Amino acid sequence: MRHIILALALLCPAGALAQGTAPTTTPPPAADKPAAAPQPMVGDKPLVQVGKKSAAKKGEKAAPGKPQSVAQKLQACQDIDDATKERLMCYDEIFKPQPKPKAAPAKGVAECRFVKEEDERLTCYNGFADKIPRLPR
Repeated sequence: MRHIILALALLCPAGALAQGTAPTTTPPPAADKPAAAPQPMVGDKPLVQVGKKSAAKKGEKAAPGKPQSVAQKLQACQDIDDATKERLMCYDEIFKPQPKPKAAPAKGVAECRFVKEEDERLTCYNGFADKIPRLPR
């Protein structure tokens, strides 16, 4: 018996509150304004719709606001045919060549720019670019 009374005591005020709130009505549109569709609402706030991000196609450069890392640029050069002038030019865009007459063996990819001979410089870049783990594009 106590449980029934307790349930009624909880449910009756909740039912009265639910009936007491009337839905808000919008005023009719003015005669001089064209009728526009009402903006969808979530509660008392307007619904915000978010558009899709455009996926970059293969071989397409990243958006200007999102710079690529050196590793991603080197991997993009890996997509160009091996042992070609185009691949070397791609690497040279990342690291501007500054040939030295007696360049020491490269310890890092940035030191490949000091190699004077083009074939050796390309081999140097390829050696480091092949060791980079594949990054998501």
